[in-house]
Amino acid sequence: MIDNKQEERRVVERALLVGVYNIELPLSDAREHLDELEELVSNLDIQVVDKLLVPLKSIHPRYFIGSGKSSEIVSSLVELESDCIVFDAELTPSQQRNWERLSRVCVIDRQEVILEIFAGRASTREAVLQVELAQLQYSLPRLTRAWTHLSRQRGGAKGTRGEGEKQIEADRRMLKNRITTVKKELKVVQRQRATQRQGRMRKEFPHAAIVGYTNAGKSSLLNKLTGANALVADKLFATLDPTTRKIILPNNQELLLTDTVGFVRKLPHDLIEAFKSTLEEAVFADFLLLVLDVSSPHVEEHWETTLTVLKELKADKKEIIVVFNKIDLQPDPAILARARKLFESGIFISVSTGQGLNELCTRLMLEIGADTRIVHLRLPPCRHDLVALAHQKGMVLDSNYEDNGNALLTISIKNDLAASFMDFTV
Repeated sequence: MIDNKQEERRVVERALLVGVYNIELPLSDAREHLDELEELVSNLDIQVVDKLLVPLKSIHPRYFIGSGKSSEIVSSLVELESDCIVFDAELTPSQQRNWERLSRVCVIDRQEVILEIFAGRASTREAVLQVELAQLQYSLPRLTRAWTHLSRQRGGAKGTRGEGEKQIEADRRMLKNRITTVKKELKVVQRQRATQRQGRMRKEFPHAAIVGYTNAGKSSLLNKLTGANALVADKLFATLDPTTRKIILPNNQELLLTDTVGFVRKLPHDLIEAFKSTLEEAVFADFLLLVLDVSSPHVEEHWETTLTVLKELKADKKEIIVVFNKIDLQPDPAILARARKLFESGIFISVSTGQGLNELCTRLMLEIGADTRIVHLRLPPCRHDLVALAHQKGMVLDSNYEDNGNALLTISIKNDLAASFMDFTV
């Protein structure tokens, strides 16, 4: 079977973007959303020929927008020589079919654009499976749009009568079977990730997750602090897979840092569910580094978008360290002053120049130290159990042995475990 819709999309070169505005979404905000959609579409190597904003009093069931405005848009397609319409909204399957019949060009929505980008960025087995699951769930109700051979009939088994099974029924069953298979495979991969996470938790290393709007510099920060080699690129969703690396702070305290997938406005709910195992690193982390691009004119909205996703993950109650990145690209002192006023405890850095990174490391040490203490121990030879506990549950900063066999240890240990060593503190 051939997915003719995908073949059409391979030759799509010029797109007309259509957004809507109303009382809930003012014109200025709608224009910003449409600008972001343009960046998303550009990530698919599709040229944007024009952007239209349409007033919307109520959603029309047939075309989402009114039929009169729909006819005007179709008329402009010929003049613009556009072979695709991209809506900055979620179209229902029937609305997409109606638009394609009306316009005779490829019609997609914001959700499908994001899915296409995710499909091109996924690299690990988990990310590939997550993207495939989201695409299958998106495609299932749209089979009559995505396939052109659906009216074919397949004859029944020998000795039967009737018109046979429609191809669409076979396709739908095939997709449902594949969805079941992908979910099973994902559970296996997720169990493996859970095992890895338990291994980290057994060592009692403090763990922070780097979260934030896509393209804010999260991967660059991870690389700068840990010497990791996470992919860095000036494009949305440059990396989808979480990368965890260890950083040794100036006080020799170790910290695990995890870079997570970036957030974006109107992230489809199915994708939040599909990437729950990737984003759940934020759920299990001890605290969060929320990175914001202070050079962006939409930095406050990026904060709200990120916080909305964290609320969906039930991770918004964690301690959050707000980090403003790219201060070297923000020449307006008034904007920096406003950001400092909105987030008095925020840290202002530039990953590219290194400015503010020492302050960030100091803040990380303070955050870790709030729940840990450093103790100096003299443990007799008969208490090897405590030596083992120090290595297993704490961080051994220094160790030595006296001639009589006493172990001299300097350890960083969580406050709730420190009582076990109190009889042997120096």
